[in-house]
Amino acid sequence: MGGETQEPAGQAPTWFYTHAFFKVDPKWRWMADLAKSESAKEVEASMAAPGVRCRTYSTLGIRDDADMLFWFVSESVERMQEAVSRLYLTVFGKYIAPSRSYLSCSRPSTYSGGSGRSTTSFADNAEARRYAIVYPFTKTREWYLLPMARRREMMAEHIRVSQKYPDILLNTTYSFGIHDQDFMLAFEADSLTDFQSLIVDLRETAVSAYVKADTPMFVCVKKGIVPLIESLG
Repeated sequence: MGGETQEPAGQAPTWFYTHAFFKVDPKWRWMADLAKSESAKEVEASMAAPGVRCRTYSTLGIRDDADMLFWFVSESVERMQEAVSRLYLTVFGKYIAPSRSYLSCSRPSTYSGGSGRSTTSFADNAEARRYAIVYPFTKTREWYLLPMARRREMMAEHIRVSQKYPDILLNTTYSFGIHDQDFMLAFEADSLTDFQSLIVDLRETAVSAYVKADTPMFVCVKKGIVPLIESLG
């Protein structure tokens, strides 16, 4: 489930997000351990560039269509492309292939009412939680044909339910016109059971009736670049 609250216009820059998922070639596991360790350090150095931030996560053993997530945020789409290019230019980069990639950006919300409530915790430098649960989200066309007052009312209920879980951080970003989904949602939590309870509660809100798609859903475990690569065998 997803909310639609973002920074009010004029108070924050537009941030572009890329959730880039990769699969590792099994041939990587046959490399010498020392070579893999040096390659991991090379990747770590390649991500330390101005203008783009990166967080890395493991999806190993959780999804069969991805082994890792490189989550980028920048004020420039081109800077994020450069970061992926640097990744591919490393030794490790020769052994990975993209499995899924999602582009989105921050923008003022239709429903925030000028509250200024932030829902881009990564861009706001909030400390990363143990898990990120990432998924594309699309509402039905019928939702957008409802009167604005009715939509605001339902979103207010949705937000009230979410506020029961203050330890769960939210990154809600928009993909209209720049990718296939309406939004990208990335919840950050230290407890997967708390997140599961949040989703169960949100299923009972009125907005739930207007969800068209909210899959695939990726549970991602926070790992630094070196331990992430070392975990791949």
